Amino acid sequence: MKNKGYIYSISFHEDETDLCQLEMRSLFPEDSISATGFVESNLELDQSRSPFMKGRVDILAESEGFNELLSVVSEMELIEASYKVVFIKGDGNTPFSDRKRMEREAGAYIEGKVDLLDPERTYAVMFVNERWVFGYYHKSKAVWLEHQNKPNQYSTALSTRLARAVANIAVPHPVGVKAIDPCCGIGTVLIEALSMGIDIVGSDINPLVTGKARENIAYFHLSGEILLQDIKEVQGEFDVAVIDMPYNLCSVLPYEEKLEMLKSARRFAKKAVIVSIEEVDEAVGQAEFVIVDRCTAKKGSFKRHVLVCK
Repeated sequence: MKNKGYIYSISFHEDETDLCQLEMRSLFPEDSISATGFVESNLELDQSRSPFMKGRVDILAESEGFNELLSVVSEMELIEASYKVVFIKGDGNTPFSDRKRMEREAGAYIEGKVDLLDPERTYAVMFVNERWVFGYYHKSKAVWLEHQNKPNQYSTALSTRLARAVANIAVPHPVGVKAIDPCCGIGTVLIEALSMGIDIVGSDINPLVTGKARENIAYFHLSGEILLQDIKEVQGEFDVAVIDMPYNLCSVLPYEEKLEMLKSARRFAKKAVIVSIEEVDEAVGQAEFVIVDRCTAKKGSFKRHVLVCK
């Protein structure tokens, strides 16, 4: 059955507001995130791609009123081996009792066995953008949570949640895009990118971490190339580079080293997504990149700057 677009339900902590909005701008450049936490788009994306997506509704029917929507659903002749209907929060504040009633009323027009625990098909009812919608519902899987259990850890590595968002910001639509993480460390960004089908290679100057990065990738049954090399030695051309600027708990890189890294990235990448714990705008400009978008990713009092550069 042909759908009429997609609605993605979004959820984020207040510290992640900027990061979520930057990721949504990257994934849905022509759409916007609503104040009540959803994005409506004609783009079909895997609902598990973003750490902020809770699910996706494939719109099958829509009407101004709920009763009118039921009339449309009644004519669809839906047949399922097992199913359930869920109410997804959109606009407005529908009382719990009404939500449950609407689930039952919509479900009454579906032929099959109701299974609230493990249905073969889940449908959704939602009030969004001033009309009622009904459609298939796909719940997201928190894939990045599984990646927290990688065998090799590093104290200053990005969280898997942030790494996944950064990978999406860098490569929102992977087809035909060639990416590189030239300071890959233990492979946190690589794991998220590879698990989403992004064509990415990794490299690092530190021989102590490249082997651990390979082990981490293999642990999740992923396959990707990881080279032992300085960023200045990177050969070839890439559509985008993801650069988590190195630092340790006691110090950050001298300005000259940061500038040299960014100049190297400018040589082999058309676009760069730079993650840094300090302002690097001046070095970015000197490396002849232009910042086209940005955000601040917070975790308590600690924050990272995420810059999209071309």
